[in-house]
Amino acid sequence: MKTRTLGNSKLEVSALGLGCMGMSDFYAGRDEAESIRTIHRALELGVTLLDTADVYGLGENEELLGRALKGRRDGVVLATKFGAVVGEDGSISVSGRPEYVKAACEASLKRLGVDHIDLYYQHRVDQDTPIEETVGAMAELVKEGKIRYIGLSEASSDLIRRGHAVYPITALQTEYSLWDRDVEDSILPTCRELGIGFVPYSPLGRGFLTGQIQRYEDLEPDDFRRTSPRFQGDNFQKNLDLVVKIKELAVEKNCKPSQLALAWLLAQSDNIVPIPGTKRTVYLEENLGALDVELTNADLAQIDAIAPQGIVFGSRY
Repeated sequence: MKTRTLGNSKLEVSALGLGCMGMSDFYAGRDEAESIRTIHRALELGVTLLDTADVYGLGENEELLGRALKGRRDGVVLATKFGAVVGEDGSISVSGRPEYVKAACEASLKRLGVDHIDLYYQHRVDQDTPIEETVGAMAELVKEGKIRYIGLSEASSDLIRRGHAVYPITALQTEYSLWDRDVEDSILPTCRELGIGFVPYSPLGRGFLTGQIQRYEDLEPDDFRRTSPRFQGDNFQKNLDLVVKIKELAVEKNCKPSQLALAWLLAQSDNIVPIPGTKRTVYLEENLGALDVELTNADLAQIDAIAPQGIVFGSRY
């Protein structure tokens, strides 16, 4: 397994991680046995970075990882997140209050069944709590040995700088893929300047870049992508046209569209560690095949021409 170090930290992880969200939430179908097999297979193949959050399945995803990692904790870089607060009516708010940060960490440790979290992210920035207070509380957790490294998710360049001034930020997690390149304007340059690792989530465009989704009707009734503007109406077909071009280039490179998309991300910087999510071993192994795809400068230029920034139709949410 190829490895990468996140930013200026000493946190070395597999070049591709595993996003575990879909095992418990947002996508149709739940199969704990298959999910655990996928996690175990990932570990066998050298994947060390596993990503979850306390809000995924309202804690069920963390509990799932806890069961899967029982007796297998050594060598795993376990990442989870806090900050999304679900109300009794299902509404979601955001909290970065210091007392909440500490309570959320204790709850995650219990669900995961571990004594420390390797990489702890603020899932979304709380606009009502200064980032300095939130990161300050996270820094206290580091001193207490409950977390090892601090991360932010979906934070602006200004907030990244402010948080980093309080305590070194190891990683920023934000959506980034061939159909969402907005981070290239200021977020990625800020991370490079400050020595912060970048962890792209949804690196396969929520599955669209795999080429597996051909019709809106292919999505199960309870699949959250049915509510995404990019999967609706005329946007669906226009975005599908982009995928067709990616598939054609993948054929030339003798690889899958998903592998091409991940290889492109990996080629953007040694500081980037994508976390494609899957709950099936077949797709896990397919994704890891991206590590063997070599893209030339001509390939990268061709991909840029096919999928320039802003090419996607529809907003993310």
